[in-house]
Amino acid sequence: MEKNSKIFVAGHRGLVGGAICRELESRGYTNIIKRTHSELDLCNQAAVMKFFAEEKPEYVFLAAAHVGGIGINSAHPARFIYDNMMIGFNVVEAARQNGVKKLMNLGSTCIYPRMAPQPLKEEYLLSGPLETTNDAYAIAKISVIKLCLKYNIEYGTDFLSVMPTNLYGPGDNYDLEGSHVLPAMIRKFDDAKKSGRDEVTLWGDGSPLREFLYSADLADAVVHLMENCHASDMMPYGFVNVGSGKELTIKDVAEKVMKAVYADVPDRKCKIVWDSSKPNGTPRKLCDISKICALGWKPKTDLEEGLALSYKDYLSGGGIMKREH
Repeated sequence: MEKNSKIFVAGHRGLVGGAICRELESRGYTNIIKRTHSELDLCNQAAVMKFFAEEKPEYVFLAAAHVGGIGINSAHPARFIYDNMMIGFNVVEAARQNGVKKLMNLGSTCIYPRMAPQPLKEEYLLSGPLETTNDAYAIAKISVIKLCLKYNIEYGTDFLSVMPTNLYGPGDNYDLEGSHVLPAMIRKFDDAKKSGRDEVTLWGDGSPLREFLYSADLADAVVHLMENCHASDMMPYGFVNVGSGKELTIKDVAEKVMKAVYADVPDRKCKIVWDSSKPNGTPRKLCDISKICALGWKPKTDLEEGLALSYKDYLSGGGIMKREH
């Protein structure tokens, strides 16, 4: 990519898209195209085709998605599979038709089977049943990976895909109806801190193992890949994992979040009550990141540092507090 290349970041207002825009700007890219949902509905095929035909972006980061935690995934599976499949298929096809030089498709490690061997290797895709609490989202994301892969084979496109682990960072979604586990914890502990409550209730029993990656590290990874790699580097599966390579139990994560939130009042603590009537989700989900590390990238931000930065952003009002219906 040249510094003045025309780059479309789909989903620039989200956690991932916002981090990608900041990373591109920090590296001196000056021609970044952004569209809000009201300006461009990516589920509308005609609108997407018209946008690509008129703007002719040279590079595309596909970071737009309908995302959320276990609760909202389970409550609205139809919307999750439809919206995410339409967004992905419309953008990828429009990119193909309009000669986009390179596209970066962002997915999620929830694409892997529920009981896949650990750590998760790219070759484990479609090797077993999916986690039922997010299978709609996973199926949509798998479909877009396969679409990019098949387009590369049949049409000679250069469409890359990455599968990030659980993400967090500035601009996250803290709406308790639809947020992921870590931002939900930040909000719950902060609410307790401000109200003087000494108890916080969290979903599940705290036993699942999870890996977390700071959003700026993901942005660094995908821009690095766009600058230095091609779809051929991701064969035969068409994608690579992106993660921190480290895992903790949800119980340990909760303790770290509480420590970050109460850093200015270290003598105060909350009791954590685990609601085991709520689902745990996948028991364990750790990425094998050896392939992306071999391509010249490695994570930089440890969880404690990332949590401190995320909480600072939360206090500044940088995230989403209420989901749009």
